Amino acid sequence: MTRFLRIAVAVVLTAVVLYWSNPDRILRAAAHADLRWIAAAIALVFVDRALMALRWIDLLVALAPGSRPPLTAVLRVFFVSSFISNFVPSVASDLYRAYALSRYDVHLAESTASVLMDRALGVLSVVIVGAAALPFARDIAAERSLIAALGLVFAVCAVAAAVIFSERAADLVRATAARIPIKALQRASDALVDAVRRYAKHHREMIRVLIMSVIVQVIRVIQAWCLGVALGIDLPLLTYFVFIPVIVLIMQLPITINGLGTTQGAFAFLFVPQGAGREQVFALSVLFLALGIVGTLPGGVLYAMRPPSPEASRAS
Repeated sequence: MTRFLRIAVAVVLTAVVLYWSNPDRILRAAAHADLRWIAAAIALVFVDRALMALRWIDLLVALAPGSRPPLTAVLRVFFVSSFISNFVPSVASDLYRAYALSRYDVHLAESTASVLMDRALGVLSVVIVGAAALPFARDIAAERSLIAALGLVFAVCAVAAAVIFSERAADLVRATAARIPIKALQRASDALVDAVRRYAKHHREMIRVLIMSVIVQVIRVIQAWCLGVALGIDLPLLTYFVFIPVIVLIMQLPITINGLGTTQGAFAFLFVPQGAGREQVFALSVLFLALGIVGTLPGGVLYAMRPPSPEASRAS
């Protein structure tokens, strides 16, 4: 009965998101699209999901010795949290991932630090890809809003890096947290800063994760380009390399569930002035979101199945 309920929940939630994504317009756009390009985009989705899982596994190197959970448990937590991100803001899915990992004898501060590092390096890779493309697209680079957005996000990433590699910056964060009148939050902040600081000793792993993150963002840009070609949008690949990183950043803002609405607005704001048709751009935005949902379906299958207990996973 419990397994049936979990399967029903997974199916219903997926159906709700697809309904919000206007499946009638998806079908109309797909009817005139080149399915070969859409199939190529779908194949690339599973490549980037595999890389995203691998980069988080790499970040678990900073966990306390002997507390790293089994690989199967880590993969399950990652893919289920990806599936959950379809229905809640990205911050909530990150919190779920940190909590789920902590059930396997991992300190909550350590699991939270691994998720924060995964998110921070992912965001930094978006900025790197977008900034690298700007000099090669001077007409588009004139958009001050793009430069400002990338610059602001880069500044946030620089602050996070300072906490990791600078003891002075970490002490500043601890001093700020000490002013919080709630002792439990003070202790949690100190533990989280200490957990994040451990990554200062793992340069090789962090560089490897950053490289994988950049590859993931490049693959996402190519996915969007494949969808645009399938829909008949006649814009060069370079345009996608400038716009898609900004759109990915907007999608991660905890404003709507899974970026619904904000994604459509961002695509229209950026692509329509470049000469793309409004209907085509709307279809592209919907298909880009739908592509992300397809990539999380393995997590939906795992969510529907009864999860093994932490004790059983450790024994195996």
